[in-house]
Amino acid sequence: MLGGFDCTHWDWEACPVAWQGQYHRGDHYGPTIILKAVASFDLWIWHVFFGMPGVNNDIVVIIASRLFDRLVNGVGPNTSFSTNGVKNEYGYYLVNGNYPDWATLVHIFTCPTDDKRKYYKKKHESARKDIERAFGVFKKRRSIVKHPARIHQVDKIRNVIYTCIILHDMILVDSGRAIYQGERCAGSDDNTKRR
Repeated sequence: MLGGFDCTHWDWEACPVAWQGQYHRGDHYGPTIILKAVASFDLWIWHVFFGMPGVNNDIVVIIASRLFDRLVNGVGPNTSFSTNGVKNEYGYYLVNGNYPDWATLVHIFTCPTDDKRKYYKKKHESARKDIERAFGVFKKRRSIVKHPARIHQVDKIRNVIYTCIILHDMILVDSGRAIYQGERCAGSDDNTKRR
């Protein structure tokens, strides 16, 4: 498993009035900006895409993030593994039911009928909580992200988010909580970070 995959919304208090319609969704109080991330069980946030208007759904965000572009072109990361005698070339991401049926996205059973599916659903939910926990720890450690954004330009807000995520991952490494100590990469289409 490459990690849990999900989106969260950051409230944007200083959103210009002309843009508020495209950044406001009915289930949020005001305008928001979407942060999509992939996090592993050690809370390492290794892929980030930020800046989509809050009105977009998860499918639009996943397509815009270009996370799967290299995989579509056949140059995805070498994460081969075997399960039940079947060799799989690429890793997979755990997602909720809002995402498309792609081979690298593993969904949860909505209504499990037998014990095996119930057990799978329980384990899937348990492992998928890693991304939710990563968002929670990230927001708790960075008070700037906990409160609504008061910056007017999306590019400046993006820089704040990426800086906070780099600091979040550096804290994991310095505290010895990061499991994998090799080279990792997190970023979006044009902004990446490397160790």
